[in-house]
Amino acid sequence: MLSQRYAPETLNLVSKTDWHPYPTAQERTFWDALPDPVRQAYIRGGEEALTYTWPSLPATLFLEVARIGNRVNYETLNFERRRKLLDLVLAECVEGQGRFVDAAVNGLWLICEESYWGVPAHLTMQRAGRGLPDTAERTVDLFVAETSSLLAYALYLLRPQLDTLSPLIVPRIEREITERVLIPNLERDDFGWMGFANPEHRPNNWNPWIHSNWLISLLLVEPDTERRRAAVAKIMRSLDKFIDPYPADGGCDEGPGYWGRAGASLYECLELLYQATDGQVNVFDQPLVQEMGRFIYRVQVSEDYFVNFADAAAIIRPDAALIFNYGQRIHDPDMRAMGAWLAQRQHLFAPLEDTNRDTKRPSKSIARELPMLQALDKMAAHEAYPPLPRDVWLPEIEVMTARDTVRTAEGFYVAAKGGHNAESHNHNDIGQFVVYMDGLPVLIDAGVETYSVKTFSDQRYEIWTMQSGYHNLPTVNGVTQSPGEQFAARDVDYRVDDTGAIFRLDIAGAYPPEAEIQSWQRVIRLQRGQEVSVEDIYTLTQTPRSLRLNLLTPCTVNLDTPGSIQLDTRPLVHGRMAGKATLYYDADKFSAAVEPIAIEDALLRNAWGTALYRIVLTANAPLAQDRWMLHITR
Repeated sequence: MLSQRYAPETLNLVSKTDWHPYPTAQERTFWDALPDPVRQAYIRGGEEALTYTWPSLPATLFLEVARIGNRVNYETLNFERRRKLLDLVLAECVEGQGRFVDAAVNGLWLICEESYWGVPAHLTMQRAGRGLPDTAERTVDLFVAETSSLLAYALYLLRPQLDTLSPLIVPRIEREITERVLIPNLERDDFGWMGFANPEHRPNNWNPWIHSNWLISLLLVEPDTERRRAAVAKIMRSLDKFIDPYPADGGCDEGPGYWGRAGASLYECLELLYQATDGQVNVFDQPLVQEMGRFIYRVQVSEDYFVNFADAAAIIRPDAALIFNYGQRIHDPDMRAMGAWLAQRQHLFAPLEDTNRDTKRPSKSIARELPMLQALDKMAAHEAYPPLPRDVWLPEIEVMTARDTVRTAEGFYVAAKGGHNAESHNHNDIGQFVVYMDGLPVLIDAGVETYSVKTFSDQRYEIWTMQSGYHNLPTVNGVTQSPGEQFAARDVDYRVDDTGAIFRLDIAGAYPPEAEIQSWQRVIRLQRGQEVSVEDIYTLTQTPRSLRLNLLTPCTVNLDTPGSIQLDTRPLVHGRMAGKATLYYDADKFSAAVEPIAIEDALLRNAWGTALYRIVLTANAPLAQDRWMLHITR
């Protein structure tokens, strides 16, 4: 899409001297004009950072990934350092009195002293493998790139203040950015996220995420015209490896949580290219780019709930200004309205005084804070609402959603998926569906636990959240679905009208031969205002030894009445509640039981609280051929 349209020698690429994306801290008009509640929030953040004791990152902490598989302990301190530096830089920009400069320099210098800007879990990129970083081999992961853009913006915003403190600070930081990011990214083609080393492999969100930060660093730091041009040309070629095979429906098979670093980071790349060429590089009119943006509002269930297939959390907080600005570029009023609505919900116009209580705000990065501040006035003046489309069908990733009425969470909501079991951040979940009632969860997808080394190893599918037995799916002869692209849905069909939506697929191909499934037709229906139903029609090669249907719920479960399961509301976490519904099944065919699942993982607890429940419907006398229906009603 990009390299095919724009030859590098024809680009009107801005020079380092002329690149001026935002007002610097010395240009007071912009910063002084920010709303006072916003200014005070940034100053409070800076004042908290003034008392921060910068933690050490010892080698033994770095080694915890290799030794015990724990990536959280190191990452927590590493990310905290960067958040505090960001707070200090923006507080100085807002206040402009020099009060935060010394502390910011401490953070900048400390980060320059780090042997590796990335995280230990990503050291497999280096030839030395996992352990301690080899400083002789510079590799660029997500957080090397993120760190680079943070430092590059700090230089851009505070350069005169840093020079006054010491003339050695700016050259040191520019040298670190050049050696750690600009040189290896330009000279190496073997980083997997670039998409060059294995042309058959489609890059995931790492590609646009890293490119957006590389572009920022390049535009702010690289002075050589030819190297700037060569790097931009390479970035466009590599971005094409992400864009060109992307589903035409714009569907992000990594889930809406990853959209923020897939389609959204691509937007940031395209915006930087647009600005750095004075509008010459412009593909915002391309249908694929537009569909990639719209994905985020197409999978919103209600408020902070989003459809969370794959390694996606059910609760996400998308970046308001990013969505608003993306909507501006593609002229989508619903996307702009969602951004404005999120800005209100995230307290962007009047930040909470206790920032620790502000659970509505996504994690900050400097590359997203600056455009957010520029967009505040436009978002405040814009009509605000969540679009909540009535029906969505993404035929390439085979995901559907349907609700009773457009632009309201009231009533029934269902989402379901086909696809295959080798999707990015895959779970074995072909035929999975979720049901919400009045915007509250009833039958769910658990999501994913906090990442560990095991998550991205050959032991991935030992983790319960990855297994089809912990999704709303059947287990046949004790056999669950298998990972791999060959394990896929067949005969997928979708129909919709004003009365409802119907999604059909054959999930037999998602199971290995030992399940002995010849065909398994699953039909998921929404009858608007009445019910969601799930019909299974199957043929096995012989009478099964066992057959069970698994259903996951956050609700309390009452099995007192055979054939009817009462799903009742219960408190979850952060004031959220589970939904309420009745699930009907054929008591002559099934016996019902419920298994509590204690939630110990912090990430899952943030969505579901301390427990989930797996309803197990076990066939009393399973047949080689049969059909049944589940009905979910009020």
